[in-house]
Amino acid sequence: MLYYLFEYLDKTLNVSGAGVFQYITFRSGLAFLLSLLLSTIYGKRIITFLRNQQVGETVRELGLAGQNEKAGTPTMGGLIIIFATLLPVLLFAKLHNIYIVLLIVTTLWMGTIGFIDDYIKIFKKDKQGLKGIFKVFGQVGLGIIVGSVLYFSPAVTVLENASNSPVIKQSNITSVAQAPIEVKSTATTIPFFKNNEFDYAELLAWTGDGYQNWAWLIFIPVVIFIITAVSNGANLTDGIDGLAAGTSAVSVLALGIFTFLSGNIIFSNYLNIMYIPNSGEMTVFIAAFVGALIGFLWYNSYPASVFMGDTGSLTIGGIIAVLAIAVRKEMLIPLLCGIFLVENLSVVIQVTYFKYTKKRFGEGRRIFLMSPLHHHYQKKGYHESKIVTRFWIVAIMLSILSIVTLKLR
Repeated sequence: MLYYLFEYLDKTLNVSGAGVFQYITFRSGLAFLLSLLLSTIYGKRIITFLRNQQVGETVRELGLAGQNEKAGTPTMGGLIIIFATLLPVLLFAKLHNIYIVLLIVTTLWMGTIGFIDDYIKIFKKDKQGLKGIFKVFGQVGLGIIVGSVLYFSPAVTVLENASNSPVIKQSNITSVAQAPIEVKSTATTIPFFKNNEFDYAELLAWTGDGYQNWAWLIFIPVVIFIITAVSNGANLTDGIDGLAAGTSAVSVLALGIFTFLSGNIIFSNYLNIMYIPNSGEMTVFIAAFVGALIGFLWYNSYPASVFMGDTGSLTIGGIIAVLAIAVRKEMLIPLLCGIFLVENLSVVIQVTYFKYTKKRFGEGRRIFLMSPLHHHYQKKGYHESKIVTRFWIVAIMLSILSIVTLKLR
């Protein structure tokens, strides 16, 4: 909202200095600082409110050290992340930008699903929470919305052959001489390869002429799968103090770099990456989101004063998935969100192997002491703060490697 006020002051009233709000970097910095302040200062009030409402965590008997001490700790702390993200976005972002609209819808949609799940667990005393089928319906619904908007909206385009645009450098001023044509495309980026754009529509080339018109049959299901997988991965990662928030902040920060570069025609030209018009505005949202996650860690680091619950974890996963898809970097998710991936895989492997051995040998056997993976290390005797710190380090390494793919081809 402030963006439009300062735009009016600059262009209509010609107020000196008001034009600074036109810069994404300036607004991103303000969004980060405000979200950090909101999550740290007002986060305490939200925690107190949750505690007064007896919104406490119900701890399962897992036989893990220190687990019983967590009983009664306020949950639904994801409300802090949502509040501290959306308010700066509403103030500093261009609200008519299609990508900002999608991210706001994603935040509210996934936050609502997570809130309902937490509400059932806490107030209905049902440890299972929202039934899995309804969670999946919610994730699929969001996938259909996001996929349809990205595919059909005329506001979502890429610049064809942007990397081949002639660039003129004159007296330290860099400008693009001829802007390529903006086109609708389902192209994405394949990491580690030169000429690394892949178009989902090509999967239908065998159908003959006009196959591009049916690309949505591939694209939308892919979006649904990614949103479902990443949000569930974030949900599984949220198991010990500070793990999900910390690793997510690192991954989102890397996505912020991709977003800023992809939304700038000069940088995208120099790095020979896909230029996506208007996508740079997502940097403001990302800055607010990272600030909210870091601020949440103020209270969620060991020993946690609040847990994010599904309200936070499902929201985090949904936002990361939509960001990656929007900036055409979804194929980097297995690397960038490697922590989510191994947490997911550890559960799948454990369950599959247990069922297989039970059928074959009459008793179920396990590969891990417990799944998800972080519980395996807890069972081995590692303190959860050490596990979290090491997972953070791995997340940083994976994010750096993801960024390196800009030039490593």
